[in-house]
Amino acid sequence: MRRIDGIPGTLLGLWSVAAVLVHIWFAGTGYPEPLELAAIHLALFVPPVFLLFPATEHSPKNRPSVLDLVLAVCAFVPNVYIYLNQEQIYERTSFIDPLTPVQYVLGTVMVATVVEATRRSISYTLAGLVVAVIGYMAICHLLPGAWYYRELPFAHITEINFLSVGSGLYGSLTVMSATIVASFLIFGSLMQASGMSRLFGNFGALTGGRFTGGPAKVAVISSALFGTMSGSSVANVVVTGSMSIPLMKRLGFRPVFAAGIEAAASVGGPLVPPVMGAAAFIMSEMIAVPYSAIIVAAAMGAALYYVNILAAVHYESKKLGIGAIPRHMLPSLSDLVRDAHLVLPLALLVTMMMMRFSPYLAAFWGTIATVVVAALRSHTRMGPRAIFIALRDGGFLISMIAVAVTSAGIITAALTATGLLLAFTGMIKAAAGGSLLLLALLIAGTCLFLGVGIPTTPAYIITAAIGAPLIAEHGVPLIAIHLFIFYFAVLADASPPVAPVADAAATIAGAPPMTTGWYACRFALGGFVTGMAYIYEPGLILEGSLFGIVSTAIALSTGLVLISAGLVGYTWGPLPAWLRLAYVTAGCLCSLAYVVPVWQRGLIGLALVGATILMSRIATARGTAPELKPALVNHAEGELR
Repeated sequence: MRRIDGIPGTLLGLWSVAAVLVHIWFAGTGYPEPLELAAIHLALFVPPVFLLFPATEHSPKNRPSVLDLVLAVCAFVPNVYIYLNQEQIYERTSFIDPLTPVQYVLGTVMVATVVEATRRSISYTLAGLVVAVIGYMAICHLLPGAWYYRELPFAHITEINFLSVGSGLYGSLTVMSATIVASFLIFGSLMQASGMSRLFGNFGALTGGRFTGGPAKVAVISSALFGTMSGSSVANVVVTGSMSIPLMKRLGFRPVFAAGIEAAASVGGPLVPPVMGAAAFIMSEMIAVPYSAIIVAAAMGAALYYVNILAAVHYESKKLGIGAIPRHMLPSLSDLVRDAHLVLPLALLVTMMMMRFSPYLAAFWGTIATVVVAALRSHTRMGPRAIFIALRDGGFLISMIAVAVTSAGIITAALTATGLLLAFTGMIKAAAGGSLLLLALLIAGTCLFLGVGIPTTPAYIITAAIGAPLIAEHGVPLIAIHLFIFYFAVLADASPPVAPVADAAATIAGAPPMTTGWYACRFALGGFVTGMAYIYEPGLILEGSLFGIVSTAIALSTGLVLISAGLVGYTWGPLPAWLRLAYVTAGCLCSLAYVVPVWQRGLIGLALVGATILMSRIATARGTAPELKPALVNHAEGELR
């Protein structure tokens, strides 16, 4: 992203803040009808992408080029046309009324600018997918078998993408981006600017820093808490990683190890309620359930993900001999109390959503409350400049999300219009052969494959469109199906070879990106088990009896602890290969052996984890366990342990 200074930077910042203020006004007073709203949203947020992101590595780094300005105008004009002619678009009959030359030109220009904006700001892969599906629509009548569809003239392709009400560029996905997604991103930007990340960092240090592997546990807890207001993995790793990674390096962890821990912890941010990222808001609209229900259903899965990360960090720290952070380096309770008032806007947000207020209205009042509550203390008070920067940066982030969501809208519109969506569904169903387990594995693999090259939100949207109806045929609750897909779309961000979160963490740590990606994947590996559990365990979405819910929590959490211990290869001491395999196998059985009642698996897991803890205490009492040293730099060796 460019850093544009001077008058051009100020003008761009004013544009972004004005766009954000328009959306705040809509959230508080009511939104216009969908087509008008989508046109306003894209007109305000797509053009800045061309000014913020250079076309190539040789483009100017501190100012937009003439081409950038031309493309920004090209991205603006078609939306103005839609806004001014919305009545005509609503009244026309699709695929019957002929397109005007102006509609041909503007439709082509808008699709082209969205593809280019996607290439610049998101990824070549997602832009390539958009081009591929449009190309498919042009030649589908020439292809054999399941790939065949009737000939689509250029006019029909333009209508599907540009003039169809409810799909394509101005479809429901773009409307979701303009309402719920934008509202929560604005709320998160102001929360971050108020000093909430400092509060989370101090809380993480007080709760995790006093135990084995203190620096790493601080990173995990801080990242989990930051996820409650961010919903962005990359933002999570940049904010929390800029503090936790240097601390971990300074206090005993190798750079690649510290970056891998932070990347794995940050990836889980979008899983943590109440702000779970754009895909979760879209999920609410796709399955027509209140967002508050998604928050409740996702809570245990998020907690289990971080149980897995904490267990992996604990055993890795024991293996490395790294203990707690020295007490004099920990924040005091008064440091925590000084920022405690910042929790109030988040509490207001959750309370309003639990009371069934609309998510964007809850985000609106949460945003107002953030500014008011932060002003209660001098050290958190935000002046006009700080608010301006927070709103500006929030607008820049909305621009990227809007482009990604709009690209996903083009892809799903093309897949639906050509029947290719049904073809893919049929292929997966045939390959699964009636097996729910194989079907779930195929859909999870599809989601991970897509997520390697494209962001979480479009990966979730595309996979849900293909796979969710198939799993629903097996009687799995719809909310569990979509959380299952969402879980794997999120974890794809930590899966090599393309792992943007790991790349960001590696940059901060000065570590190799690919190696960091493998470390992050290793730490998050147990989380894939939780993702699969959504298909089989109703207790995971807090459905069923209290006994069943508690049993599910025990079975899965103990299973994840056993898997982590086996993968690390250390508990009360180094584990031989056969015992490592036994731990991983036992953990998988506790978590995934669905033919055994969940309460029985929970008891077995408790017994095995209890035995592990007992053996560790016996080894410590006998002096056979390696001594844990404070998390400090080993100056004698001249390097970090």
